[in-house]
Amino acid sequence: MRMYRELAAWFHLLTHPDDYAEEAATYAAIIRDALPGATTLLELGSGGGNNASHLKRHFTCTLTDLSEEMLAISRTINPELEHRQGDMRSLRLGRTFDVVFAHDAIEYMTTPDDLAAAVATAFAHTRPGGVALFVPDGTAETFRSGTDDGGHDGPDGRSLRYLEWTLPPKPGETIYEVHFAILMKNGDAVTVDHDIHRHALFTKADWIDTLQTAGFEAIETPELDPEVHEEQVAFVCRRPD
Repeated sequence: MRMYRELAAWFHLLTHPDDYAEEAATYAAIIRDALPGATTLLELGSGGGNNASHLKRHFTCTLTDLSEEMLAISRTINPELEHRQGDMRSLRLGRTFDVVFAHDAIEYMTTPDDLAAAVATAFAHTRPGGVALFVPDGTAETFRSGTDDGGHDGPDGRSLRYLEWTLPPKPGETIYEVHFAILMKNGDAVTVDHDIHRHALFTKADWIDTLQTAGFEAIETPELDPEVHEEQVAFVCRRPD
């Protein structure tokens, strides 16, 4: 996925931190409702740090991602936060947090074993009595194919525009593709890139079973505003004391 490697320097022109203000406010409210005294938060798959740029107003955040390039981009807007490189399937920091949060990066767990490993990582880093919040782009029940577009102009004269095309999974399969056509303008030069991302579709029951198997309990699925979150689904759960 070139978006998170070779093209990482363009990421905040693809999706700007300001675009995440409403989403992050929802996540902070969900966490506060689930654990009013929460102060520390670990994000798995923090990407360019867009959610964290808002969540850090409420929590002391530690950010992790598989891509060192994306962590570098996050540091440009979250220089005061701890950043650690690691795979959410195997990461072990040796300490626990009030909250573990995984946003749409969890979509890259394309097999049941991958998902179980990521959830086990979340459980290992959630303190007893703490909570975890997972927000995949959707479940098998909410999935919808279609197109989207956007992009931003940067203060340095660079601009980016993209077309995003989400294709339905093939019959009998649970993996779907998202294709990005990305146009990048730097001065008078315009280049074009095509990036393909593969995500998994798990049912709501699959999610709940995976969370329970890891040891989480009190699993809830708070309703999200579709005007802000589209097909996203939230799973909030507690690690027993």
